[in-house]
Amino acid sequence: MKTHKIVVLLLLCCSFFMGFSQEKTKKQLRAEKRLEKEREVEKLIDAKEFQFVAQNSNSQTFRMVDLTSNPNFVKFKADFIKSEMPFFGRGYSGLAYGGSDTGLKFEGKPEKFVINKGKKGYQIDASVKGQQDFFDMTLSVSFDGSATLSVTSNNRNPISYFGEIMPIKVEKKE
Repeated sequence: MKTHKIVVLLLLCCSFFMGFSQEKTKKQLRAEKRLEKEREVEKLIDAKEFQFVAQNSNSQTFRMVDLTSNPNFVKFKADFIKSEMPFFGRGYSGLAYGGSDTGLKFEGKPEKFVINKGKKGYQIDASVKGQQDFFDMTLSVSFDGSATLSVTSNNRNPISYFGEIMPIKVEKKE
């Protein structure tokens, strides 16, 4: 009878400890979450359809500007790029003073759209001709989805934006 109780107690202890050994540690959960995010980013880049949303910007003439309350995006597709980004900096010839041009707002078919994968992430080089300007864009995307967009143009100072990439949001039609 005594051996029977010891065996039962031993089996209960083993099953109790096995339950704890099967739980994942915080480190394992973080690693799984990171791998899932990397797969999501890779899927977006491979599809060549994603949007960049900026959280802040940095130009040569202004300090860091917070853009979290300002709606902005650049939608990247292999055959079409649309930008609705604010611009903080100096404009040169070709831009009318006090005109309707209030930022980097353009859309068009990219003349260049190249994706390169590196050790730390992806680099997307794109060139688009707007109505009054030509834009060269370099988007550096890390594997976790954070990104830096650098834009140079003929009529403006260069500017950089820091944010992240995500799937393109479908616009609601009313």
